[in-house]
Amino acid sequence: MPIPERLRDRPPRALLFDLDGTLLDTAPDMYRAFSALLRERHRDPIAYELVRPRVSHGAAGVLRAGFEGVGEQEFDALRQRFLELYRDALCVDTRLFPGMERALDAIAARGLAAGIVTNKAAWLTEPLIDSLGLRARFACVVSGDTVAERKPHPLPLLHAAKLAGAAPAECVYVGDAARDVEAARAAGMPSLVARYGYHGPGEDPDAWGADGAIDSPAEIADWLATSRAQ
Repeated sequence: MPIPERLRDRPPRALLFDLDGTLLDTAPDMYRAFSALLRERHRDPIAYELVRPRVSHGAAGVLRAGFEGVGEQEFDALRQRFLELYRDALCVDTRLFPGMERALDAIAARGLAAGIVTNKAAWLTEPLIDSLGLRARFACVVSGDTVAERKPHPLPLLHAAKLAGAAPAECVYVGDAARDVEAARAAGMPSLVARYGYHGPGEDPDAWGADGAIDSPAEIADWLATSRAQ
């Protein structure tokens, strides 16, 4: 399920990206915060390989790797402490995924807009983007609390399209979770699945009904370079 011909023939006016697991490899820093929380609560360590696939599901998804079955009130307190620990070491090992810088360069070279649509709260998203010096690369950054809804609701994608100056059908949304595809479909926006992202056992990205898939962000650069549309 590569990038389909209909997109190759007519590239979008804007490409919008999920953050964790699509644009940025944030798993190392989220794992560091999770491990610190386990130590605080005198729990045994959990291997990185077991936690990484959960990162696209946010703080709650990560915490369930080590605190499944705790009560709602305790879970809320754990989540708050995890986010505090994460905030305090937000951008130590987080990086763009390999090939993403090339993709962003290709988007800019074609005069297209790039944007971010994430469920991560703005108080984490904004300093993370700034720490990596990425602000100028994006026409819009829509966080989990920018509008009244979060993915899989289409509103964040619709808001991002408006900010990017494009109709939803003129955008492509790239994400690594089923809710990303669902949100794009509801917004009337083509979608690509990032197969290189955070996928756990039993998850089949090719079964989510996206319009296409990529195994590396560099495929976006190749797509734009070879597109028949000028």
